[in-house]
Amino acid sequence: MAPVQGTYDYDLIVIGGGSAGLACAKEAVLNGARVACLDYVKPTPTLGTKWGVGGTCVNVGCIPKKLMHQASLLGEAVHEAAAYGWNVDDKIKPDWNKLVQSVQNHIKSVNWVTRVDLRDKKVEYINGLGSFVDSHTMLAKLKSGERTITAQTFVIAVGGRPRYPDIPGAVEHGITSDDLFSLDREPGKTLVVGAGYIGLECAGFLKGLGYEPTVMVRSIVLRGFDQQMAELVASSMEERGIPFLRKSVPLSVEKQDDGKLLVKYQNTETGEEAEELFDTVLWAIGRKGLVDDLNLPNAGVSVQKDKIPVDSQEATNVANIYAVGDIIYGKPELTPVAVLAGRLLARRLYGGATQRMDYNDVATTVFTPLEYACVGLSEEDAVKQYGADEVEVFHGYYKPTEFFIPQKSVRYCYLKAVAERHGDQRVYGLHYLGPVAGEVIQGFAAALKSGLTINTLINTVGIHPTTAEEFTRLSITKRSGLDPTPASCCS
Repeated sequence: MAPVQGTYDYDLIVIGGGSAGLACAKEAVLNGARVACLDYVKPTPTLGTKWGVGGTCVNVGCIPKKLMHQASLLGEAVHEAAAYGWNVDDKIKPDWNKLVQSVQNHIKSVNWVTRVDLRDKKVEYINGLGSFVDSHTMLAKLKSGERTITAQTFVIAVGGRPRYPDIPGAVEHGITSDDLFSLDREPGKTLVVGAGYIGLECAGFLKGLGYEPTVMVRSIVLRGFDQQMAELVASSMEERGIPFLRKSVPLSVEKQDDGKLLVKYQNTETGEEAEELFDTVLWAIGRKGLVDDLNLPNAGVSVQKDKIPVDSQEATNVANIYAVGDIIYGKPELTPVAVLAGRLLARRLYGGATQRMDYNDVATTVFTPLEYACVGLSEEDAVKQYGADEVEVFHGYYKPTEFFIPQKSVRYCYLKAVAERHGDQRVYGLHYLGPVAGEVIQGFAAALKSGLTINTLINTVGIHPTTAEEFTRLSITKRSGLDPTPASCCS
């Protein structure tokens, strides 16, 4: 039986010390709540990797990924510098162990700052694995034993972890992004299984750092993204020497006497089987919500496909239990989404606010060697929602000025605006493939959410010479059939 209201240990217990949970916990304290935050990281099954407070983004996600992506871009820039007149030693090469150490040092500094911030804000941090006893009671498993704690309200923000395929040798010999950023050896020749954004990003920076990644694709590249742009991303990676094994699935991973991994795989269209040796196998086949350890049936919380369904206020089917971040069903799994949703929820619960999270038109970037950023609807979704006759697509290729001197390929530098065909021609979606894509699309995201139209876009004076200005130069539609390749850069 649940405790009587008013006798709880805390007003709020947040389960999960990642982006959503921390944002919610800190905001709740600012609004007068007594808050505890439970956080626990299970070691990875292959290498036993674990990490400190901060969740996926800080430890094994956005931050180390961006740092390694940057390391890759810097290596590319060093070689391009010769064309700009710099005397560059051809023997320049990366030091994997030094890179990993630098990345881990930064992560640990963020872990420390986060712990200090929680202490200063008077959020009680509990390093323990929580499971529900009932809808107001939780059992926390700590290093020192077990502790029972109660709260009026719970927020579940446990996020997810990478999946492993159910094939022989997958868990014993393969790693995931949870292991890669702290790997104590060079990855070498790497098979990346999965062509979502995590797989492509990892393959991209591994190639830039001088290793040999191969991407295995079961069905399509970048599922959920605009498929024209997705195929351009894949083609740009293939142009850089990253092979793609299309329509293929792994069958087994066997460790050889010399330590190499023999991967047997099958083409799903032809049925043909093949095998190849790799130094590393990286699983990037999706993520699983961490609901299993929570004992949600004890609290009566519903689950849908290892995620938790919520309403427009992040409420579960149990009145005092909410969920935010990657654990909720059917919403974008992105750090800024989790942070804002967590803050807004705390403000509604304890600050008298009413604003709800808007999950529409969220901008995002895929940090492949040639980056892809987008906001709003894909071309396919716009056509599905409004009909092909009511959608106009403005598009164009462009040539970044900084690519000229080193003669970098501009073949896949492309952007498009998906818009209403008639009337004000409201922009439904913007898509950009090129350098610093995230920096380019962020400002346009605010414009799109504010009702951007094609007329406003093309009557905005661009900053020259930039790649972002190419959005203001869009004039050719797909429907016209005209060549979208630019003739010149300054007229």
